[in-house]
Amino acid sequence: MTDNSFTPAISVPQLPARSEKFFTVHPIIGAVTDGIISRSVVSRSHYLAMLESEAHGEHPRRSALGCANQAHGFAACGPDEKLTLRRRTQAQLGIITSYNDMLSAHQPFETYPSVIRDAARAQGAVAQVAGGVPAMCDGITQGYPGMELSLFSRDVVAMATAVGLSHDVFDAVVMLGVCDKIVPGLLIGALQFGHLPAALVPAGPMSSGLANSEKKRLRNLYAEGKLDREALLDAESASYHGAGTCTFYGTANSNQMVVEVMGLHLPGTAFVPPDSALRPALTAATAQRALQITSLDDEWTPLGQVVDEKAVVNAVVGLLATGGSTNHTMHLVAIAAAAGIKLTWADIDELSSVVPLLTRMYPNGSADVNAFHAAGGTPYLIGTLLDAGLLHEDVKTLAGPGLSRYRNEPVLDEQGALTWRPAAQESGNDTVLRPATDPFHADGGIKILDGTLGRAVIKVSALDEEHRIIDAPARVFDDQPTFVRAFESGELDRDVVVVVRFQGPRANGMPELHKLIPALSVLLQRGHRVALVTDGRMSGASGTVPAAIHVTPEAADGGALARIVDGDRIVVDSFRGKVDVLVDTAELLDRQIAAAPVAPATLGRRLFASFRDRVGTADTGASVFDLTEPEPEPEFTHGQHAAEVL
Repeated sequence: MTDNSFTPAISVPQLPARSEKFFTVHPIIGAVTDGIISRSVVSRSHYLAMLESEAHGEHPRRSALGCANQAHGFAACGPDEKLTLRRRTQAQLGIITSYNDMLSAHQPFETYPSVIRDAARAQGAVAQVAGGVPAMCDGITQGYPGMELSLFSRDVVAMATAVGLSHDVFDAVVMLGVCDKIVPGLLIGALQFGHLPAALVPAGPMSSGLANSEKKRLRNLYAEGKLDREALLDAESASYHGAGTCTFYGTANSNQMVVEVMGLHLPGTAFVPPDSALRPALTAATAQRALQITSLDDEWTPLGQVVDEKAVVNAVVGLLATGGSTNHTMHLVAIAAAAGIKLTWADIDELSSVVPLLTRMYPNGSADVNAFHAAGGTPYLIGTLLDAGLLHEDVKTLAGPGLSRYRNEPVLDEQGALTWRPAAQESGNDTVLRPATDPFHADGGIKILDGTLGRAVIKVSALDEEHRIIDAPARVFDDQPTFVRAFESGELDRDVVVVVRFQGPRANGMPELHKLIPALSVLLQRGHRVALVTDGRMSGASGTVPAAIHVTPEAADGGALARIVDGDRIVVDSFRGKVDVLVDTAELLDRQIAAAPVAPATLGRRLFASFRDRVGTADTGASVFDLTEPEPEPEFTHGQHAAEVL
């Protein structure tokens, strides 16, 4: 196990200073931001009013509690910590953790609370684990029933975060999370306590294993029946082999990119590996920095002010510039909504038209995130985007005002103390990371499609040009196993648009369908014109197969997918942004709507029936919460029983 022991300094290391350079934002970036601000006036004002009302309470937060309440809160503390908390002059830091020792990305978090407690103690403060949140792995559940709980787990994480913070004794919060739904869930939950400063602490990626190109080759051989299960398991075990996040650029690592561009990490933190001496130093420094910016000091920097319209646009730009996970077309909408901000797919599409693709990481290249980090990583990426006017510099961050602080990288000096230095001015590997003046592609890697089938998302950063327009007859499936059987029997060995419907949030929780990719890749390799159209999700590791995903309205909600039949001609055109079925509208509307298959109520899925009934559409974040609208006024006065109104 990694040794994460660390003796923190008495004060926070000197954080990088803000650049004095003047930055001019690109006109489209500015226009999209202004549109979001205008659209969000009412909801953002309501959110900030909520934040302001909470901020006017007593400080530290525990001061407002009664004696018995406070005694419950520090009953298990040691004598020194009890004395600190009784004095009510020092900050109290809450830790929300997604630790479990089954999942590689979360296993390193086992020792982080001890590091954070020691760091807080050195500041004269107290840190406590406020609560834990569930962390499930899409890599384990891909293609199996557990995946139907995956997207909903984001909102469960948000609620669990709120439960952990509901004791209202903390002056700041540090969140330990990495993977797909965990980071968005932590942010959605913490933003309901937006008066508190908050920071995220990642664990970092595992060391590089089997080359991604070789892994893909072996998966395709297995899909063709040319490789046995033991050989495939050997290959997968060589790919996923140690503590830390998976090293491909999927949703987990897109999370880290997005969070850092939003200023919610300390600079250069995202991809420092678990076994680096920097890792515990950064964890301790993050805790100490969170304690510096509470309402007890002059630098009060609440989360709800850090996550503003400009920070949300910066997050989208970072995602697009790196060809990140399509899951964030929902997660970022939901995170923004939690701060009263109305981000739309149209915003993402417009930003994509001017944000260049600056990285090549698997699946839109052969390199992994370790190669990206070695080439300059987030400090270089943020720097070149700032220079191009593609990021807002004038934002609040964990490190202080101004995103230019994030052009710096953390290092340990000769005495082992943490400090920051300016990042290199040139990429260390221009096959992985390029400047905005010399991109891999002129626009971003994510496009929004509109047409007679509805609205959808497509990731184009990994597509060959000849695969960006597909026109072929449909073959319709209502589940994944039926597709697999058709592939194995040779029924799909032709030009085809594979439609997999009833995979949306209302139907079955919107599972990822990454298990389809090896088979579809085989069809592409055979020279066929192939695309996927689905109301389900696709893994952040997908991209080589043209896939119109997140189709909304979904089939279970009466969308056009429920009226498609085998043989219908479908066009997926990512150049023009179209996804159409070439059937006369009157004929299409006259068809009977297909019935959704009945899902078994096993493996916990029955518990999420209320989520399926309540969940919103993919383009509004696929959330069970409606956080951009004010709470409805109660229909009865205080003390009046509801039954009297009814």
